[in-house]
Amino acid sequence: MPKRILIAEDDEMNRRLIKDVLMYYGYEVMEAANGEEAVKLAAKHKPDLVLMDLRMPVMNGAEAIRQLKNSSETKAIKIIAVTGLAMRGDRENTMKMGADGYMAKPIDIRQLPEAIERLLIG
Repeated sequence: MPKRILIAEDDEMNRRLIKDVLMYYGYEVMEAANGEEAVKLAAKHKPDLVLMDLRMPVMNGAEAIRQLKNSSETKAIKIIAVTGLAMRGDRENTMKMGADGYMAKPIDIRQLPEAIERLLIG
């Protein structure tokens, strides 16, 4: 059974690119356009991993990460935080929020599958 990944990203072009790459590598992909939708989908479908953009409408990624990690139903889901505003200290702050990994945009589509596998395996 393929691993299931939820892409939480408000930019449709970014979602499409990431989805295409992940599907090429055999992942089952779900999509959310904001943090609130991501939290709901994660609770319902229990993906193996969430790629969480930090800056989204309705609910930002930081709050979505907090909610997912504070819920007994979703706290085990691996989360990679993704941001276009990478600054010194962001990685550390993001990990303190509960994220399991961190990537700066633009996402390197060659490194993305490797980063995902490292988290899923272990």
